[in-house]
Amino acid sequence: MKKNCLMALACLVFLTSPSFARPLHIVAAYPYIGDLVERIGGGNVRVFVLARGDYNPHVIIPRPSFIAQIRRANLLIISGAQLEIGWIPPLLRQANNPAVQPGEPGFLDLSRYVTLIDVPTSVSREQGDVHPEGNPHYYLDPENIIPLAKAIMEKLSQLDSQNALDYRTRYSEFAELWNKRLIQWAEKMKGGMDTRVVEYHKNYDYFLRRYKLQIAGTIEPLPGIPPTSKHVEHLEALLTANPARLILQDVYNPDDASRHLAEKLGMKVVVLPHDVGAVREANGIFSLFDEIVRRLRE
Repeated sequence: MKKNCLMALACLVFLTSPSFARPLHIVAAYPYIGDLVERIGGGNVRVFVLARGDYNPHVIIPRPSFIAQIRRANLLIISGAQLEIGWIPPLLRQANNPAVQPGEPGFLDLSRYVTLIDVPTSVSREQGDVHPEGNPHYYLDPENIIPLAKAIMEKLSQLDSQNALDYRTRYSEFAELWNKRLIQWAEKMKGGMDTRVVEYHKNYDYFLRRYKLQIAGTIEPLPGIPPTSKHVEHLEALLTANPARLILQDVYNPDDASRHLAEKLGMKVVVLPHDVGAVREANGIFSLFDEIVRRLRE
């Protein structure tokens, strides 16, 4: 009898040990985050991504399933820099999960691990949809991906110490592959240095700065404000006097103004993905940057 009790107790300890606990339930705001979590977490995590990759990342329409997923999450990871300011806070309030509130161990803001650019000295409605902490599209600088992956690895290790070695190993393998790809992307982008480009929205500023492409203007007169005919005419005059080669168009904004300027000025419109899943070819974090580089260099 005593032997049977000891065996039962051993089985209970085995089954309830953190090493054999069910996978961490991770909620990621955007697909690029979800892809990174899956690469670092492997079989120790289950990931639910809130936004689709072809959506405008500033404007996500919440669904009831989002609340349910956040309510049962062990960890919520956001891009931060107020990119989700319009939709994540209401979801957090409705989900009422104390573990994933800002400041708690189950909340991770990735923007805290990089240096943001274009931080405004003041913010007002007249400036359009300006983010007070800086441009939130930092993840489109491929050099920023390693610190993001490291932050995810450290957070997973904190929440699930029994599998910390696995997280560190997977992170090291990812970082090694990523650093090799950085060399390849830099080599391919050398030929584009000093090329003047126009953006629809300031999605690609980090990428352009990294590879020394010159920003000649934006189709939006102000961030988040659709172009007026007056602004398009003004931009046309500027580009006539000082030409640019490419117009960079995202997948979610209308391209009428971009096509109009391209026709008038003999420029090329390049549709670029801004996240994993934005276009069919960008089905992971590696192929996202492969595709951005390929479309810019073709």
